[in-house]
Amino acid sequence: MNDEDILTRIQALVDEEHSLREGPGEGQAPDHARLRQVEIRLDQCWDLLRQRRAKKDSGENPDDAETRPVSEVEGYKQ
Repeated sequence: MNDEDILTRIQALVDEEHSLREGPGEGQAPDHARLRQVEIRLDQCWDLLRQRRAKKDSGENPDDAETRPVSEVEGYKQ
């Protein structure tokens, strides 16, 4: 997966997140479980993109970057 593929995936997830936050319809609650999955996947995608860019900037192969486990990505301090 290259940077463009990751950015395309991020945009699709952002679109889905916005759709979920708007809710399925009037008077209905959003699907919180799916929203949480989307948020987690977004965090993983952003992390992967940052890894790839850091590797490229340091002269390493960006294709060596790997998606980190949820437990690691979700534990980062903002």
